[in-house]
Amino acid sequence: MSLKIRMSRGGAKKRPYFRIVIADSRKPRDGRYIERVGTYDPLLPKDHEGRITLVEDRIKHWLSVGALPSDRVNRFLDEAGIMKRKPRNNPQKALPGQKHLDREEAKREAEEKAKEEAEAAAAAPAEEAPAEEAPTEEAAAEEAKAEAPAEDAPAEEAPAEAAEDEKKD
Repeated sequence: MSLKIRMSRGGAKKRPYFRIVIADSRKPRDGRYIERVGTYDPLLPKDHEGRITLVEDRIKHWLSVGALPSDRVNRFLDEAGIMKRKPRNNPQKALPGQKHLDREEAKREAEEKAKEEAEAAAAAPAEEAPAEEAPTEEAAAEEAKAEAPAEDAPAEEAPAEAAEDEKKD
């Protein structure tokens, strides 16, 4: 028989009241239970003493026998210091918001790298060799631009001449 420490609902419609009970896991939620070990009234304020009541010595006994608490009861036991709750999220996966934090960190690193490069460029003496290479690249680009229109011009004129020949015929 597997035992559970879980909540059994009572109270009126829209006025819930829960008993924290020890029950066989095969029994219905509000069905027969073995022992009542506490109560939970969700309508009371969170800081109210009567919101959650637990019989700690009986809960410890049932835990030692092998009863497993439900998720909500496990939270109550963790707050009371009876049992330590394990994190529900897989620790291998990223924490919520982790991608956003990673993006911000990468952005900060890129900004710092850009600042360092700017400082290094400003601090380094101006060398003539890179300055000489730049005009040669610009000159090569200008030559390529000058050659390209020259090649395109005859190609554009040829269809026009063909159109004139067709008009004459």
